[in-house]
Amino acid sequence: MKTKLRKIFSIAALTLLIPTHSALADAVPLDQVVAVVNDGIVMQSELDQRVAITREQLSARNTKLPPDNIFRKQVLDRLILESIQKQLALQQGIRISDSQLNNTLNGIASQNGLSLEQFREALIAEGRNYAQVREQIRGELLLNSVQQNMVNRRIRVSEQELDNFLKSETGQSQLSAEYSLGHILIATPSQASPEMIQRAERIAKDIHTKLENGEDFSKLAVEFSNAPNALNGGDLGWRKAAELPETLGNAARQLSPSEFSKPIRSSSGFHIILMKDKRGGSVQLVEQRLVSHILLKPSEIRTSAQAQQQIMDIKKRIDNGESFASLAKEFSDDPASGSEGGSLGWTQDGQMVPEFEEVMNNTPTGQVSAPFESRFGWHILTVLDKRTQDLGEEMQENRARAVIQKRKFNEELTNWLREIRSQAYVDIKE
Repeated sequence: MKTKLRKIFSIAALTLLIPTHSALADAVPLDQVVAVVNDGIVMQSELDQRVAITREQLSARNTKLPPDNIFRKQVLDRLILESIQKQLALQQGIRISDSQLNNTLNGIASQNGLSLEQFREALIAEGRNYAQVREQIRGELLLNSVQQNMVNRRIRVSEQELDNFLKSETGQSQLSAEYSLGHILIATPSQASPEMIQRAERIAKDIHTKLENGEDFSKLAVEFSNAPNALNGGDLGWRKAAELPETLGNAARQLSPSEFSKPIRSSSGFHIILMKDKRGGSVQLVEQRLVSHILLKPSEIRTSAQAQQQIMDIKKRIDNGESFASLAKEFSDDPASGSEGGSLGWTQDGQMVPEFEEVMNNTPTGQVSAPFESRFGWHILTVLDKRTQDLGEEMQENRARAVIQKRKFNEELTNWLREIRSQAYVDIKE
C-alpha cells in the first residue's frame, strides 16, 4: 500500500512532504530560528523535519543525494520560498476551505480505489499522521492557488499569437475533432478469393440491416466482429481522424452522434463504425436556453425552510399572472440577474450547477419550474427560448488560448518566483 499511495500523490500533482514516524525518528526539534522571511520565520525543527522527510523520499526513489551542506541549503531555500508565497496568499485573501480540501482528499482516495475513511486508515497504518497529511495537502493547494492567481495575471496572449497557433500544424493537431467510436470488422484474409470477399460483404450488409432495424451495436460487435476490441462491444474509445486508417477517418468525419456508417471496404475486410460522440473541431453545435431565475438564499434572518416557503409563494403569484421579471427585481438574492428581471442570458450545459441544469433541461419553453434547491439556495426558473448554436470557432479559440497560457505559465512561474525571492527580506541565521 505504501508504494501505491506514493504513486497516487504523484498523480494528484501534489509535492507532498508527509512525515512518517521513521522519517522523524532521528530529528531533534529545536526552538531556534534559522531564517527570518519578511514577517515570518523558519524554525530549526521545521528545517530538520523537512530535510529528514525529503531525504527519505529521494532515497526511496534511489536518487543520489548531494553533500549534506548543499542538500540542507536547497531544502532551506525551498522553505523560504514557500513562506514568501504563503504570506502573499494571506495578503491577497487566498485560502483553502475545508470543502476544497475534502474534495481533493476524496479525489486522491478515489484514484487509489478507496473511500476517504479507508484512505485515512491506510495512512495511519503506514505510521503517518492524518491531521498532518491534511495540512500538508492544504499547504500545497494554497501554494498552487497563489501561483495560479499571481502568475496568470502576468500572462498575455495576443491575437497574433492566437492566430499563429491556430494556423500551425501543432495547433491544428491539438484542436482537431475527436470521435468516440464503435467498430465492427468482418475480416478477410490478405489473399482472399472473390467468394470470401463476397461472403464477408454479405455478412457486413446483414449487420448494417440489423442496425437499421434497431439492434444494439455492442451486441452485434461481440457476436460478429473480428476486431481485437470485439469483446468490448467494439469500443474504440476517443480517436482523432488522423489516428484512423484514411477510409475510416473520412467516414467518421461525415457522421453525427448516434449515426453509423454503411460497410466500408479496406484491405483488411469490411468495417462499420458508430459515432457515439464527438468533441472539438471547428463545428460544435450546442443547445442553448434563454433562462431567467429567482434565487432566495438562507441567511441569518431566514432559514432554508423559510426561503423554501417564500419561493413557493412567489411561484403562486407568477401562476396567478404576476410578472416573473418584476418579482425577480423585487425578491431575487442574485444581484447580477435580479436587476435584469432574473435574466441569465443564453445558457448551456456546463455553465450552471448540476441541480440547476437538470431543472433547466426538463422545463418546457414558456413554463416556470417548480421550486428547487441548489447549494446556493432556493430557485424557480423559466425557459424563454431555445436555440442550437455553432460555438466551434469560439471554443477552438478558447482551447487555443488555454494551451498557449499553459505553455507560458511554467516560464513565467520561474520568473515570478525569482522576483519575489529577490524582493523579500531574508535573514538566514544558520
